[in-house]
Amino acid sequence: MNTSRFAPIYPLMLTDVYKLGHKAVYELAGNTEIVYSNWTNRGSRIPGVEHVVHFGLQAFLAKLEDWFAPFFAADEDEVASLYEERLAQILGPNNIGSDHIRALHRKGYLPLTFSAVPEGTPVPLRVPSFTFENTDPDFFWLTNYIESVISAEVWQPSTSATIAREFRHILETGAARTGAPIEAVDWQGHDFSFRGMSSVDTAAASGAGHLLSFTGTDSLPSLDWIEQYYGGDYIAGSVAATEHSVMCTGAAVFGERELFSRLIDLYPTGIFSVVSDTFNLWDVMTEFLPAMKERILARDGKMVIRPDSGDPADILCGTASWPTVGANPAERGVVELLWDTFGGTVNEAGFKVLDPHVGAIYGDSITRERAQNIIDRLATKGFASTNVVFGVGSFTYQYNTRDTFMSAVKATWALVDGVGYDLQKDPITDSGMKKSARGRLAVFPDENGELYLVEQATAEQEAASELQPVWTDGRFIRKQTFAEVREVLGSSK
Repeated sequence: MNTSRFAPIYPLMLTDVYKLGHKAVYELAGNTEIVYSNWTNRGSRIPGVEHVVHFGLQAFLAKLEDWFAPFFAADEDEVASLYEERLAQILGPNNIGSDHIRALHRKGYLPLTFSAVPEGTPVPLRVPSFTFENTDPDFFWLTNYIESVISAEVWQPSTSATIAREFRHILETGAARTGAPIEAVDWQGHDFSFRGMSSVDTAAASGAGHLLSFTGTDSLPSLDWIEQYYGGDYIAGSVAATEHSVMCTGAAVFGERELFSRLIDLYPTGIFSVVSDTFNLWDVMTEFLPAMKERILARDGKMVIRPDSGDPADILCGTASWPTVGANPAERGVVELLWDTFGGTVNEAGFKVLDPHVGAIYGDSITRERAQNIIDRLATKGFASTNVVFGVGSFTYQYNTRDTFMSAVKATWALVDGVGYDLQKDPITDSGMKKSARGRLAVFPDENGELYLVEQATAEQEAASELQPVWTDGRFIRKQTFAEVREVLGSSK
């Protein structure tokens, strides 16, 4: 909760300083009445990714309502005085004033409307995901005043949802290739990213994007985020697991091997994961586990071995180049060593599936490329892809920016003195990536369901567009549950 004395004007400060004076600049053009803008992902810095999942707008709009509630509840003179004080602090003497802020306060709600494709839609590059404009001509300045906060709030959940979708494509392809059940992929990508994200809010929003494609997560803040902004039924889960601190403590007191034994007693049923390379992973694989084989096989559940250091592909798959048989544990790798001790079955596609009482997970710096490499190497050795679960961390979800998909807000139409003007940014010094759309916009599916953009759209085209109102004048018109967003995404595959 914001306890600053500037709390009543907090939402008005969620912008870049230079935007504070743009009202007067718009007025240079005449009696500006409407500014119409859109959110578009203009390009991709990830090779092969040409669609961006629309996700996070509903959460932002709900936050917008919450942020502005104290502003509208406060005294008009108080908010005007605080606004002028903050402007003087950052700009010094200025002529911006606070009359427009007083007018907004008296309005009692945000006179804006947002139109969007359904969340969960994979939108092609250079096709807008949503548009927004002011609904009262006195507040034309408000549309792009909120550009900065829109950009800051929407790009992360959308980007993470897109990357998770691409990650799932790799895992589904691997499962199909090696005869593994596709439903196993739901749990094969597990969110480990919380501690490496830039903030709790970022972790929560990004983790929600992950859960659009998977059901495994250790990021608890994502569950509150989903329930607060989307609601509805959804599946998210995790398992009991150790970390290096508890392994070191137990090992210091009574030895690592005894700790493994006691963990089997502690978790007689269900899935539990054990960090296994605090000291010597290969001792665990070749001495501890074989000695406890019968107890492990007698459990009603799965014991998952978790290496956490070294090259993930080499650790899981071994360093020996197939068909050479590894002469030592490092050359054989974790999956083959588990097979040596516990065996398993061969599926209809001819690939080995570990006994259901054991498995492996790796969660250190796993990328889509590394996951693909591991799947390929396991397949070469005759193992199904789902013998391994991948912990997807901040290396995948945090190493991104708004420029990963070149996401941007741009104004494309304005009404001035009763005349509509088509707006377009088209820098001669640019490659063409920054060239914006022109005029009012509509989005339609082609015969294959692929969305395309219609620029300078007519009123009839806008009415029939996939961009439909979701929020107007401070209130939702249309909301989606998290399950509905997942359904939209799932139907696009």
